Amino acid sequence: MDSGGFTELSMYGAWRTTPEEYVREVRRIVALTGMPEFIAPQDWMCEEVILAKTGKTVSEHQDLTVQNLLELRELAPDLPFAPVLQGFTHWDYLECAERYVHAGVDIEAEPVIGVGTMCRRQGTVEAEVIMRSLSGLGLRVHAFGAKTTGLKRYAPVLTSSDSLAWSFNARKNPPLPGCPHKNCSSCPRWALRWRERLLASLNRPDAAA
Repeated sequence: MDSGGFTELSMYGAWRTTPEEYVREVRRIVALTGMPEFIAPQDWMCEEVILAKTGKTVSEHQDLTVQNLLELRELAPDLPFAPVLQGFTHWDYLECAERYVHAGVDIEAEPVIGVGTMCRRQGTVEAEVIMRSLSGLGLRVHAFGAKTTGLKRYAPVLTSSDSLAWSFNARKNPPLPGCPHKNCSSCPRWALRWRERLLASLNRPDAAA
């Protein structure tokens, strides 16, 4: 479960939703859909446009992200809040990992570690270096919003990833036969079909090319 942090920070330059409000919203969603494997904290992205909006530094965003995870875990120890690494350069992410360790979070023992601030650069060499480096530390990495170009580079080192590419694709096409809705942008059938095709493409011999 993602936090929607990019939207909130880009709109307001800060988190208006309090940790208590976020926990209540998470519990509402869990009651409707079931417990997710992990839940992102109210993390602070580090794209230049977000830093300009908040007026803070990468270091401050990292501190706020770590502090929020600790607060959420204290408020709701029964919910699977997961650490998210924030930064922009390779060294930023390593520094953020150290911040978690210094805060008492055993990141190597975590079931999954999210990697944020990858929007629009998932398929770059820089993103590949970051993902492979973090995986090389023994971390089980989740890539937020990883598109096919990125997955073809570093899917083998990921524990998991997510994307809304299937939904955007569905909006531009007619619904599947038997589907009553206008389009399949929220359709499990379309999502699963897209996933199967993506996994098949990644297993092709030329997928890493």
